[in-house]
Amino acid sequence: MNPPGFRETQSASSLKKITRKDSYNLKEEKMKKEGKAPSSKPAKPRKPAKAAKSGEKGHSVKKSADKEHAKKKGAEKELSKVVEKVRSTRKTAEKAVPKKAGEKTYAAKKSVDKQSRKPVEKAAKGGRKGGRKADAPVRLIPLGGLNEIGKNLTVIEYKDDMIIVDCGLSFPDDEMFGIDIVIPDFSYLIKNQTKIRGMIITHGHEDHIGAIPYLLRDLNVPIYGTKLVLGLIQSKLKEHNLKAKLHEISSGDKTRLGVFDIEAIRTTHSIADALCFAIDTPAGVIFHTGDFKIDYTPLHGEPIDFQRLAEIGRKGVLLMLADSTNAERKGYTPSEQKIGQTLENIFRNCDSRILVATFSSNIHRVQKIIDTAVMFGRQVAISGRSMINVVNLAIELGYLNVPAGVLVDINKIKGLADDKLVIVTTGSQGEPMSALARMATNDHKAIQIKAGDVIILSSSPIPGNEKTVSNVINQLLEKGADVIYSDIAETHVSGHACAEELKLMQMLIKPKYFMPVHGEYRHLYQHAAIAQELRMPNENIFIMTNGQVLNLFPGKVELTKEEIPCAPVFVDGLGVGDVGNIVLRDRKLLSEGGLIIIAAGIDGETGRVVSGPDIISRGFVYVKESEDLIESARQAVEARLERCYNDGVKDWAAMKSAVRTELQNYIYRQTKRSPVILPIFVEV
Repeated sequence: MNPPGFRETQSASSLKKITRKDSYNLKEEKMKKEGKAPSSKPAKPRKPAKAAKSGEKGHSVKKSADKEHAKKKGAEKELSKVVEKVRSTRKTAEKAVPKKAGEKTYAAKKSVDKQSRKPVEKAAKGGRKGGRKADAPVRLIPLGGLNEIGKNLTVIEYKDDMIIVDCGLSFPDDEMFGIDIVIPDFSYLIKNQTKIRGMIITHGHEDHIGAIPYLLRDLNVPIYGTKLVLGLIQSKLKEHNLKAKLHEISSGDKTRLGVFDIEAIRTTHSIADALCFAIDTPAGVIFHTGDFKIDYTPLHGEPIDFQRLAEIGRKGVLLMLADSTNAERKGYTPSEQKIGQTLENIFRNCDSRILVATFSSNIHRVQKIIDTAVMFGRQVAISGRSMINVVNLAIELGYLNVPAGVLVDINKIKGLADDKLVIVTTGSQGEPMSALARMATNDHKAIQIKAGDVIILSSSPIPGNEKTVSNVINQLLEKGADVIYSDIAETHVSGHACAEELKLMQMLIKPKYFMPVHGEYRHLYQHAAIAQELRMPNENIFIMTNGQVLNLFPGKVELTKEEIPCAPVFVDGLGVGDVGNIVLRDRKLLSEGGLIIIAAGIDGETGRVVSGPDIISRGFVYVKESEDLIESARQAVEARLERCYNDGVKDWAAMKSAVRTELQNYIYRQTKRSPVILPIFVEV
């Protein structure tokens, strides 16, 4: 039998807490059973009894009041027992009824409610899901990608766990003579290799995956990326004769690496399968946008996942790292669909051979070029090693749809009419060894540029490449080709977000702290200014340099004074890191002033000149036209060596230094030039 007033329930979770109102209802029910009418209003205070007159039965009145008081006391005691029984029954029911997975008891729910009345505010302070607290800082270390375009590599570390986000390369600037590519310094990663749990890749561009083969020479790191990204990486590893543990992920997947819970979210960029990452750490959530733009009508796949981004923002993000490449540009980046319209207009009005230069990794653009060629009855030839590799891979993985009979071998195009051919090639950045650059200098084996050719540069110059691109355009125009580029037609749209898109990302993610990445200092500075426009406190924004360290705590981020060495590493041919700043300086001096070599035979015992000195010049002056200058320079060197002999100087290092200084001063007085001077003495 249930106690009076107990309402039967299906589960313990449906029981209600006993309130003062419940107690009143139980008391009212008991009074009804005893035949007493309950009052809906509280009883009025009883007037004091009048003094009994003589002869009245005052004693019986007092006795009746005592009985009433005793009954009231009894009812209260009984009510108290009922409430106790109800509470006892509730506890018994909670124990008896099995809980569903994740369901808490009433007491536990009450405790949780008290601790998390404002879950959104708590998450925004950086609290980790699951309630675990960080007892050490989460360290974020950019080893590349700041104050530069390319070479992106970010390390996130907590105690004995470390993950890497991207591992890219950059291309040399004009003063890096002879350098092929530039990669990050992996010394810190090699030193902490036992901590590394894996590498996650945002997308497949060279500035995000290009340095992976060089890292894998020293470390065996598991790599997580989308199908296309892994295909591009696998192609690189084959070239370097390397193997790696590759793990395929897709948007929406969640991966745990050490203490880090990583969620991949769909985004849009100029390459398929681009991702951004929400990384849950012991200090809070770090959100990394990767390279992105907001394209509502992408050529491939679905638009950016706004719903998931908003959900992540509501839960709370401690720190956001965001692409800054186009922070200086106002408005929005146009959709990739616009390029299709431009290409169609060019193809429609052209009866000549068409060549289109673009990035090999821009599969969306290549697909649009092929679709447009099919639309106007043209076949497509592919030129450039990287373009051929990527197109073949994209067809194999299903990212490119090419109808049968459309592709033609570049070596078999001579029999095709000009109005039936499109050539897709590399070289949109004016790279000296690219296919388009070799066509411009008549060095390409299969293609010779002729008057009337229409050449479309479907790209814009990467900062630093403007001069090389301009040179290629000039050479093509001189050959009579019609060159169409981004300054005169809408042949390219960027893959990076402009200012208004960056604002939208900030409003969706709502980070407490912000770190602009992927750009030169001016780009990072402008992106920080955008965040300030949205009323983010200046002290919550970090414009950093490569090697600086951020410490992340729950609800707080601090910039430390620690710096990790991460000077750029130069790759020259097969040499990695063997060319440093000193070598580059010498190459620069050689390029500016040329070289003078002084050769002389010296008696090892006396220090006297036995033969010479002879002067050899390279890149300084044309010797046949400057014989007088060379002879007078030789005489100045001979006189200085004679003085060394007369002064008893026999140390060759001192003699070389004296000769070098003498000749430098003489040449500068005569020509105002400063060539590199190299004395070579042979003992006789």
